[in-house]
Amino acid sequence: MYRDVSSCNTYNYGDAMYWNARYIQEGGSFDWYQRYSALRPFIRNFIPLSSRVLMVGCGNAVMSEDMVKDGYEDIMNIDISSVAIDMMQRKYEYIPQLKYMQMDVRDMSFFPDESFDGVIDKGISYSIHVVLMLQLVLLRCLQKCVGCIDLNENRSFEICTEVLIPVLHFKILTNYAYFLLGRLLKPGGTYILITYGDPTVRMPHISRPVFNWKITLYNIPRPGFQKPESSSPSRKSYMEPIPLTEKGLLPADMVLEDPDSHYIYVCKKINDTEIDNIPAYQLTADVL
Repeated sequence: MYRDVSSCNTYNYGDAMYWNARYIQEGGSFDWYQRYSALRPFIRNFIPLSSRVLMVGCGNAVMSEDMVKDGYEDIMNIDISSVAIDMMQRKYEYIPQLKYMQMDVRDMSFFPDESFDGVIDKGISYSIHVVLMLQLVLLRCLQKCVGCIDLNENRSFEICTEVLIPVLHFKILTNYAYFLLGRLLKPGGTYILITYGDPTVRMPHISRPVFNWKITLYNIPRPGFQKPESSSPSRKSYMEPIPLTEKGLLPADMVLEDPDSHYIYVCKKINDTEIDNIPAYQLTADVL
């Protein structure tokens, strides 16, 4: 009924069938990046217990369960995989605080504007960016191979439409997905993005004025990271925000304790009157 997961790769991250096959094969539960215990100080600080929360790309993670145990009362979980949603609906059938719905984050028209007080994204934006970057690499390779592409040649035109259009499609969807998440937030609500993506990659997308977000950046080491005994702490606390340069980059003298650490972008939706105070970071050629 489902394709063999062995034939799937990161190019399929936007494909529901890839995730269905993966969840059938792997089973169990898995939390991307961090468990709730590590993220709890940030979640509790920026999303009150009384909030209506949207968990995008919930998969089979136990984070929402842990949040309910911690006192959260209303969490809507969505995922592109019907297999994951079916599993989680059965698992949490008797926990009314948890709701599950099969949905693609690129089309959340089911929800009205300003439906949620908080949105948590632990992996969705990564999936979109991986697909985009792989398609860009493929396009550049094809441009070198076929001479950047003669539209008079039928096959070259086919290559162009097969590759370039999906690239442009995902470039638009990257920002459109952020726009949709912002649309769903109530004024004063918070979108929390947990990712490997550093500010060079993420800030040009999420800092666009149209999103009305005031962004604060944090960084925490990956689970199990052991700091060398000889090293000295670079910050007093992981709850201490990271200052950004005028270009939206990390300070030049900043050294991360864990080079593979996770970034936490806390994006608060502000009122229109505050928009003039939001810095806008330009997209660079590397991001484009």
